[in-house]
This record gives sequence, C-alpha cells and structure tokens, in this order.
Amino acid sequence: MNHTEDNTRPAGEPLAELCGLRVEVDGRAIVDGVRLRALPGQVTALVGASGSGKTTTGLALLGEFPRGARVTGEVRRAADGPVGYVPQHPAAVLNPARRISALLTDIARAQVTELPRARRRAAARERVLHALTQAQLPDAETLLGRHPHQLSGGQQQRVVLAQALLLGARVVVADEPTTGQDALTKSRVVEQLAALAARGIAVVLLSHDLDVVRALADEVIVMRAGRVVESGPPQRLWTAPRHPWTRELLTEQPWCTAAESSSGRPVLQIRDLVARHRDTAARGRTEVLRAPRLDLHRGECLAVVGRSGSGKTTLARCLAGLHRDHDGDVLLDGIPLPRSLRARSRAQLAAVQYVFQDARAAFDEHRPVLHQVARTAVRLRGTDPDAATHEALTTLAGLGLEEDLARRRPGRLSGGELQRAALARALLARPRVLVCDEITSGLDTVTRRGILDLLTMLLAERGEDLSLVLITHDLETAAIAHRIAVLDAGAVVEQGPARRVLTDPRHPFTRSLMGSTSRRPAAQESPTVQDSDRPTGVPPSQRQAPPARRTP
Repeated sequence: MNHTEDNTRPAGEPLAELCGLRVEVDGRAIVDGVRLRALPGQVTALVGASGSGKTTTGLALLGEFPRGARVTGEVRRAADGPVGYVPQHPAAVLNPARRISALLTDIARAQVTELPRARRRAAARERVLHALTQAQLPDAETLLGRHPHQLSGGQQQRVVLAQALLLGARVVVADEPTTGQDALTKSRVVEQLAALAARGIAVVLLSHDLDVVRALADEVIVMRAGRVVESGPPQRLWTAPRHPWTRELLTEQPWCTAAESSSGRPVLQIRDLVARHRDTAARGRTEVLRAPRLDLHRGECLAVVGRSGSGKTTLARCLAGLHRDHDGDVLLDGIPLPRSLRARSRAQLAAVQYVFQDARAAFDEHRPVLHQVARTAVRLRGTDPDAATHEALTTLAGLGLEEDLARRRPGRLSGGELQRAALARALLARPRVLVCDEITSGLDTVTRRGILDLLTMLLAERGEDLSLVLITHDLETAAIAHRIAVLDAGAVVEQGPARRVLTDPRHPFTRSLMGSTSRRPAAQESPTVQDSDRPTGVPPSQRQAPPARRTP
C-alpha cells in the first residue's frame, strides 16, 4: 500500500470516531476538544510531548478512561468486535505467572471451536506461531516456553501485538509500538502495521518516533496539553509546519559524542559473565549472554547497544542483582557483588541503582510519588523521614518535577514525568553506579532531549562520584556516552570510545546497525561529516521523500 502524491485513496466511513472529546480529572482537563476519525485502511498518528494526552485519547477509542474522570463529547464505534490495543508498557498487560504459549493459546483456541476436537490444539498452535511471525518474532518456538520477564522490552511489545492480531480487531490502537526496539526490528514493525492497514484495519498510532510516523501515517494529529494544535498529512507537516510547537517537535538536534573518559581504575568490572534463562521447551537452561570482560570507569558513561533481545537488559539486571542465574563475577571496586539483590548489603544496594524502562510499573500506584522517592534515602541511608522528604523535593525540582506533581500518585503523571521521578529515587541512594535501561524509549523528542541533558548534567556535576551504564537501542542516545559496547545475540562483539564506534565501526554487525539507523553522528572534530544516503540529518531541501508503505 503506497502513498500517492495526491493522497486520494478512498477511505470509507470511520470505524471509530471521537467528536469533541473532553476528559477531566479533579477539575483539570487532560484532553479537551479532540476530534479523531479512524478510517479503514489508514494510519492516523498522534504525536506530542509526554503528557500531551495521546494515551488518554487512544484509550477513549476502547471506551476506557481514568478513574473518576468526567467525560463529555462522543465516542462512536462502527466496527464489530473489540478494538485491539498494544500498550506502551507491555509488561503491565502480560500475566507474569503464565508462559507466552499460554497467554496466546487461550485467544487462539476461542477461534477454532468449530473444528473437530482432535484438530483444535494443533490449529490453535499454528495460529499462535503465525501471529508471532507476523509480529516479527521468527524465533517463536523458543520464546513460547518463556515467561514475560524473560523477554526483552521489544519482545514483550511484539507478543502483545501478536495478541491484537489474534483477536482480529478492525481497529488497532498502537501506543508506542516501536518503543525499546532497534532500527532493524523497528522497520519490520513498520511493515507489519502497514500490512494491517492494507487489510482494511484502521490503525491509530501513538508515537514519539517521528521517522515511524513519517513512514506510516496518512494523517498526523499534533497534540499539546490535551489539545490538537495542528493536523494534516505528514508531507505537509514536515515541509511546512504551521504551529510553533509542531516546529519545535520536528526540530532535529545534531549528534555530539562525549569526550573520551579517563583510563583510571574501574569502579565496576565484569569478568567471564555467562547468563542463562530457564527454558521449559528445551527442558533446561539457555545461554543468553556471554561477556568475558567489560569495565566501567569512574565518572564515565558506558552505552550498551544492540538489537532487541540481544542481551542488553539481562546484562543490566546482572549488574543490579536482579538476574542471579549467571556464572562469572560483577565486581565493585574490585570486590565481587552477590548475584542476588537479597544477598547484597545496604551499602551495596545503594552503590548500584537501577532505573527501569517501564517507569510506571516501577512505582506503587497507591502511594504518592514523593513518598516513594523519599523512602529510598530512609531505607538505604538511614535518613530521617522529614529530611528525606526535603531532599526528595529538592532533587525532584532539580530534575524538573515540581512539588504539586510530586505529591500526586503515579497514575496522574506522564511517562516522562515518571522517568524523572525514577531518576530522582535512584539518586537519593547516592549511587556510585546508575544503570539506566532504555529510559528514553517511549518519550517524544523534546522530553528525550531533556532526559539526556539531565544525565549529561549529572555526570558533569558529580565527577568521579557517579558512573552511568546506559542500555539503549537508540544510537542518538548512545552518542552521549564516553564508550560503547555492542551486543549481538548475547555476545559483546565490539567496544571502544563512542566517537570511534559510531563513526568507524569495525565489526560487521556494528556496521549493519549503523547502516539501519536514520542518521549517523559526526565526530566532534568533523562536525560536517554526514551520510548523504540518510533521509534525516541533512537540509530539508536535500531529503528524500518519506518511505512508501508496502503493499503486502
């Protein structure tokens, strides 16, 4: 299915529609006057900063609203069957106690009841494997025996997409479906969403990923503070945005790699690390990570990059004591850390802090954010509760989260606001090492820049007292690091100074990773170096047209 210059593809009647939607919570409008038409065979994209109302708008199509919300306006659905929903944080909707096969087979079995009993099981399994393949999980047989926590964030996202495909919905709301995924996998998800539209399904895409939006969308709706500030086809928005906020959202920032770090004594060392997952299908344990040697120096930022499922999060969890099924050592100042979080001392817990990709799932939804942030200082440093609260407020304000927001429960904060709160909570432990796992995925360009600026500021302010491990699939994010380690299929295939790895990759996989991204960072010494084959990072007049959607 290809875009045409005149964009005259017949759309038909809307399968779902929002007319003048207004959603108020505690007297504050979080969505105000939104109009949206989900047309068959078309992709409607909602873009905007974290907290702009995209998710509230998307969930309205399912008839779901925040607790206690006052809703006015109309929600109309013409399509039969459920509206499929792919959430931003898939772990929240995947039962952690059930294996992937069980999560999907229950749906598939309901669709084969007309078959003879003897054929139902095989038919349901065939449907499950087909859905997983459509969702870009070709190693489905291996994954079926795992639990959700044994998958990467990107793999979890694609399992939820497979659930939506199995449901056969006519409308699919995809909330940040490429979050936490590398460029190669992201391109496959783009193809899959295009294939949904080609089958006449209305796709509503909520995304911060502007490259994905540009490649897929027929209509783009730009939101800010709950209101629609601009809408139109992507070609027009990218070439002639009319609203100042749209221009800011679309503004690209040049990549600038950090200076090389000192070669002083490492604060954290990995030696002969081999991590495994329990594999029910294989009736044993499967090796998922092998890292013979990796060092993190004082005051340094080390970025760990690779495709979804390459072992990045497993590595991060080993460092933090959250994955104990491994051999080898993780050493802090030359002393081995216990493999299990529960076996670590209070000082060791404080020294290595973990900031999760899914900030919302990391907070107790029933307690104010401020209480949960302050509790870290009380628990790990023995700080007086009143002093801890004061320190928490100061830290949160320094990260751009004012007291009014901090005193709310997590459900009242946006994803970007919760990420700042999660950073503040980790910082109150006064860690030596901060492990950040995909903390900028799922954030819009403006909020992502803000988080990366915060991390850079923290490293500059704290000097050798703080070191950072940055787990990311995004090369723009990795560009702030001093050094980069590249993972592929559970192995460290390349590591070195960020400037060298990003501009002169030596391993074939690293080169393929660089080739799949939309733009390559230039070294500081050569700010004019750029890849003319990339659609972004060059003047608008020289850019190629956005990629056309495929017709399956």
